Amino acid sequence: MTQLEWARQGIVTPQMEAAAQREGLAAEDLRIKIAAGTVVLPANKNHPHLTPIAVGKGLTTKVNANIGTSEAYPHLAPELAKLEAALKAGAHAIMDLSTGGDIDRIRQEIIESCAVMVGTVPLYQVMVEAQRQNRNMGEITSDDFFAGVRKHCQDGADFITVHCGVTREVVALLRAEGRLMDIVSRGGAFLARWMLHNNRQNPLFAEFDRLLEIAREYDVVLSLGDGLRPGCLADATDAAQLAELVNLGALVKRARAAGVQVMVEGPGHVPLDQVESNVKLAKTICHDAPFYVLGPLVTDIAPGYDHITAAIGGALAAFHGADFLCYVTPAEHLGLPDIDDVRTGVMSSRIAAHAADVAKGIKGARAWDDKMAKARKALDWEAQLSLAIDSETATRFRHEKNERQEECCTMCGQFCAYK
Repeated sequence: MTQLEWARQGIVTPQMEAAAQREGLAAEDLRIKIAAGTVVLPANKNHPHLTPIAVGKGLTTKVNANIGTSEAYPHLAPELAKLEAALKAGAHAIMDLSTGGDIDRIRQEIIESCAVMVGTVPLYQVMVEAQRQNRNMGEITSDDFFAGVRKHCQDGADFITVHCGVTREVVALLRAEGRLMDIVSRGGAFLARWMLHNNRQNPLFAEFDRLLEIAREYDVVLSLGDGLRPGCLADATDAAQLAELVNLGALVKRARAAGVQVMVEGPGHVPLDQVESNVKLAKTICHDAPFYVLGPLVTDIAPGYDHITAAIGGALAAFHGADFLCYVTPAEHLGLPDIDDVRTGVMSSRIAAHAADVAKGIKGARAWDDKMAKARKALDWEAQLSLAIDSETATRFRHEKNERQEECCTMCGQFCAYK
C-alpha cells in the first residue's frame, strides 16, 4: 500500500500524522489532500529514520538542495559534508545527482545519513555505467533503464526524477522548431540521443506501467522530469516544452489511477513576465499535481549570482502555485558547488519560499515576520538574532559591525528612530 492508497481508504498513517503536525494542520485535512493527489508525502519503505514532509497545494513551500559527485570530484566525504550543511540550513529535501566515484555507495550513505526525503535520478547512473563499460547507445536496453530505477527504489530513494515525457514526437517537434540552446537537461539529452540512435520510443514512456509497478512496490513518488526545460530565456514556453508538459499531464492521471504518488517538474530559465503563466499552465495541464521548479532563473547574465536570479523567480513561482523549489547556488553554470555554495543556495531559496508563503497566507508564515518587527521595535537583539532565518550569519554581522556593543546598530547610532 502507498500513502496515496491509504489516504483513499480514509486511513491516516503515522507519516501523515507527523507531516500534518509539522504543517500545523489536522491530519485528516492532509489525508484528504493526499487522496486528491494535490499533495504528495514521499516516504520510501526502505528509508530509515525519515522525517515525513509533505509537498503540495496549501502547504508551506518546500526547498530541495542538490548534492552529489562528478567525474572531476568523485569522493563521498565532501558530499556528506554538503549534506550536513544543507540540513543545518533548513533544506526539506536532498537530491543525490552523483555521476562520479562509487555511485551506489554514495547514494546509500546519503540516504542512511539523511533524515529528510531524498531524491535521485536513476537515468544518470545508467548513463555513467554504460560509458564506463564502453557500451554504445545500441547496447543500452529497456531492462537497463528499469534495473536502474529498481536499484534506487530498493536503496530507499523517496522520489525519483524520470524523464517520461521526452518522446520521439516531442524531440522531432524541437528539431523542427529550433532552439537557441537545444536540450540542457542531462537526462533529456541522453534519452533524445538514445531514441535517435535506436529509432525507438523512450522506454520510460512506452513502458510506463512497468515504472508504476516498481514505484508502487516501494511507495516512491515519481517526479516527472522536464527533460526539455528551457536553458535560456529565449527558449522559454516554446512548443517542445509545452508538448512534453501535455505528455506529463496524461501520465499524472495514469500514476494516480495506479495508486502511485506523482509530482511534476518545471523550468528552468523563464522571463519574469512568463513565470505566472508557466506555473498556471503546469497546474492546469497536470491536474493540480505538486509542481517542482528549478529556480526558475529570470535572467541568463548572472553567473556567480544565480542564487539571486533563482530566488526572484522562485518567490514569484511559489506565489502563483509552485509547491517545491529546487535551490540554485552561486556556482550554477560554473562548477560543482562547495559547502558555502550549498548553504547560500538553501538560504536563498528558503527566503523566496517564505516570502511566497506570506503572500499566499499560509498559516503561521506572517506571524514569524510580526515577531521580528516587534523585536526590532523593542531593540531586543537577542530575539532578533534568534528569529533570523539565518541566525548564524545575523549574529556574526551584529558582532562584527557593533564592536562597542551599542544598544542601536552602528548605522543610526544615537539617531535611531526607536531610541
